[in-house]
Amino acid sequence: MTTANIHNLDLVRTAVERLTGRASGLPGLAVLYGPAGWGKTTAALAVANEANAYFVQMRSAWTRKTFLEKVLTEMGLRPTGSTPALLDAACAQLAASARMLIIDEFDYCVRSDAMVELVRDLHEGAGSAPILLLGEELLPQKLKKWERFHSRVLAWVPAQPVTLADARALCPIYCHGVTVEDDLLEHLVKLAAGSVRRVVVNLAGISDAAAAEGWRTVDRATWGDAPLYTGEAPRRA
Repeated sequence: MTTANIHNLDLVRTAVERLTGRASGLPGLAVLYGPAGWGKTTAALAVANEANAYFVQMRSAWTRKTFLEKVLTEMGLRPTGSTPALLDAACAQLAASARMLIIDEFDYCVRSDAMVELVRDLHEGAGSAPILLLGEELLPQKLKKWERFHSRVLAWVPAQPVTLADARALCPIYCHGVTVEDDLLEHLVKLAAGSVRRVVVNLAGISDAAAAEGWRTVDRATWGDAPLYTGEAPRRA
């Protein structure tokens, strides 16, 4: 799938470069944080493919053992044995491969002391292997509870709200063959309240409408008062 070169994609690339190019002795954790819908996961997946990194997206019901099994599966290994054995295998592979590990939805980990310490063990057991963590906007504050973990974060990277330049970059992907003028794009960005996802949803809606109406160019006047997605729940009539 084609990925638009939005600003948050560059932020993830910069974080990865900082971790992989850091001087010896520096910690190897980085945290990308921001509200849901701001494009963190999409950007991290794109960079994971570019950098040949391992990528695991946490789930709310995962235990420590489940997490390690998913990591080892992503590494192409067969997960067998106890939790300590799985941790040793993951550490060995992470160190031997010299590849980065990206963990998405890390907020699920901070619900548990044991899970946070497990990720720190993975980092240290692999020789301070580079690990990028993705989470919501309060993740840096949540991690203050674990000083030994917090102090190992080399870079705190706040995701940025969607911009007009981002909307322009998204147009060829989600509104292919249709020119969306800047006045309408600016309106989409304003309605999005920072969310890349909302801009994408609206561009897809504009694309559908343009196909139905035969539009090749759409501006604010052409769109008129037609509804746009804002993320708000519908109100009762």
